[in-house]
Amino acid sequence: MANINVLLVEDNWDLAGSLADYLSETGFEVDFAFNGQSCIELLKANTYQVIIMDIMMPVKDGLTTCRELRERYHITTPVLFLTARDNLDDKLTGFASGGDDYVVKPFAPEEIAVRLRALLKRQLADLSGVQQYADLRVDYRLHQVSRQGQPVHLYELQFRMLVLLLRMAPEPVAKAQLEAELWPDGPPDSDPLRIHVYNLRKALDGPFSNPLIKTVHGRGYRIAIPE
Repeated sequence: MANINVLLVEDNWDLAGSLADYLSETGFEVDFAFNGQSCIELLKANTYQVIIMDIMMPVKDGLTTCRELRERYHITTPVLFLTARDNLDDKLTGFASGGDDYVVKPFAPEEIAVRLRALLKRQLADLSGVQQYADLRVDYRLHQVSRQGQPVHLYELQFRMLVLLLRMAPEPVAKAQLEAELWPDGPPDSDPLRIHVYNLRKALDGPFSNPLIKTVHGRGYRIAIPE
């Protein structure tokens, strides 16, 4: 499998180097820019599948750079922002400037890798409307699911749970993250997630010999890696 081409825009050389070392070992091909202007120049000459961009940089900051990429150059490559700012207004500003995801420093490089893969999967799904994962087929536009060509009926919450599991696959999704996705205002007092996971398994895995949904003890749930 070919490496994923990443443009890392970060003016901290030590941070950029350590993150690039990790990503290079996990299936990414990393190119560097150390400010927004050099990022734009590289994007004029090269194609990348995803961009990691610091917000606070000299010459041209990340928010201004991302806004220019979207509005002036019509570049739609997913952008993952890195920043030390963690309040809601800063995050909303980042998304409003054209960012696709947001990670607050300090962070674990493993989280960056997972989020990059999730961004790419989400982009592919948005472009095609259909995702194929092993023998599972999901049509996002029609909200239709099938396995081995057989229709699988899912209720809305179960469908949203499956979408999140696929977005993060093969990494596990924590219970708290699933609950936040399904119930943004907080889950009911009971423990409904367990019931929804059971019903999702029953619908998605019950009729088939190879279950896709796995419990990762202490970490959550995940979609199994196809063999």
